[in-house]
Amino acid sequence: MKRDKLIGILLMIVAFSAMLGLGLIAVFIFLEGLPIIGKVGVWDFVFSAQWYPAEGKFGILSMIVGSLFVTAGAILIGLVFGLGCAIVLTQFCPRKLVSVIKPSIELLAGIPSVVYGFMGVLILVPVIRDYLGGPGLSVLASSIVLGIMVLPTVTSISVDALQAVPRSFYEGSIAIGATRWQTTWMVMLKGARSGIVAAFILGMGRAVGETMAVIMVAGNTISMPGSILDPVRTLTSNIALEMSYSAGDHRKALFATGVVLFIIIMILNTIALWVSRKRVWKGPRR
Repeated sequence: MKRDKLIGILLMIVAFSAMLGLGLIAVFIFLEGLPIIGKVGVWDFVFSAQWYPAEGKFGILSMIVGSLFVTAGAILIGLVFGLGCAIVLTQFCPRKLVSVIKPSIELLAGIPSVVYGFMGVLILVPVIRDYLGGPGLSVLASSIVLGIMVLPTVTSISVDALQAVPRSFYEGSIAIGATRWQTTWMVMLKGARSGIVAAFILGMGRAVGETMAVIMVAGNTISMPGSILDPVRTLTSNIALEMSYSAGDHRKALFATGVVLFIIIMILNTIALWVSRKRVWKGPRR
């Protein structure tokens, strides 16, 4: 009994240590970044697109918009293809083929992000430039690269979520005359909703926080994107590119950028968790 209690205490300490680490990081970022936000003003910092550190102008609106554009595109690509792969692997694919395809998709998670960026620069950027126009380094290139990067996360978690739905749900739906697709759409996806939302949240976090691949294919132009073919700079790219030579208010502004990024991620995660508790898939009316 004492041993079980001791193990429980140790596990509780481990759990709270993770929360403590997150809290310390948040406190450090806020302490470093909030003073410059107060000095410049929240409105001028968040809703201005003028980023000229040498002149004391620290407006990050263009980078916020760029980050949201790139993240939205990546999540759209990753969720569509990732969830589609998960549905095929769990509902329509032979088990022998699943044992080959699923590990292959999961191996994508082990490829360094710089490799994705390198392949994007060599292959994707020239294709976009030659066939769609623009410089090639763009929101579209960043979204596609990030979409491929979040694909294994979304697919793996969605597969586990769909496999966790009791088999009796599937068999019962088939028994009353529903087709395999109707059963997948109305029963399996509904039962796996929380896991799919978890996959969406993790994929979104990976897309928002990715730096190296985005730096290589986004173009890193500090301007408001007018289309998906325009170059863009994200919040994470801005921090990575300028932290090495920043000082004074410039350095504090980069920490403040981290504060805004932290808040954006928290807002997006809160919205996703709220949506997961809503009844998205409604059954037929009686």
